[in-house]
Amino acid sequence: MSTGKEHIIKSYDDELARLTGELVRMGELAVSQLEAAIDVVERRDERAAQHVVGNDDAIDQLEQEISHDVVRLLALRAPMAGDLRNVFAALRIAADIERIGDYAANVAKRSIPLSMAAPINPTSGLAHLAELAAAEVREVLRAHRDRDAERAYQVWKDDVELDDAYTGYFRQLLTYMMEDPRNITPCTHLLFMAKNIERIGDHATNIAENVWYQVTGEPLTAQRNKRDLTANPEMPKLGDRGD
Repeated sequence: MSTGKEHIIKSYDDELARLTGELVRMGELAVSQLEAAIDVVERRDERAAQHVVGNDDAIDQLEQEISHDVVRLLALRAPMAGDLRNVFAALRIAADIERIGDYAANVAKRSIPLSMAAPINPTSGLAHLAELAAAEVREVLRAHRDRDAERAYQVWKDDVELDDAYTGYFRQLLTYMMEDPRNITPCTHLLFMAKNIERIGDHATNIAENVWYQVTGEPLTAQRNKRDLTANPEMPKLGDRGD
């Protein structure tokens, strides 16, 4: 026969598993938002872009629900040590996913004025950045679901690939702008959209750091090889939020 303590532990584990499931669902929704945003960029579809922007409310709502669940767990279970790390990691990861959704919505917003300008060749390069960012987020969500610190660490290291791609794309857009002043307006929109996508990768590494701490109990103190070179004094620097 199960003891009361065993029942409480199982109940807590069930609640934690549900919380993890909510986070994975929220993260997948954010990635789908990014992919939908890139789709409307390529189709130059203003109505669909507005729909993508409106869908960001669903991600915000999920973050609120997760925050509520975390508060309830803290109040009812009073978790300690490793259990407390699990709960607080969920709260921080939810905040990062919410920001990922915001950046995806920003890409969709920028696609509207971009669709009003004449098409330019560099637009297609945005999809490659989005593929890299989406892969990072999906992989780090798997790491969180499976409590896999090594997988999270690999995502953390591999963000350099997105940084390199972003820097190359940044330089390409600057070249187009210098070659023809008519390219300045559409390329400026693309620059901000690319920055939003690069920031999605940064939030994936934040999640990776939280997963590492959640599993090991130690902060990830290694120096990440950050290769976004666009902050070089010789280049104009874009703001984080992309608006």
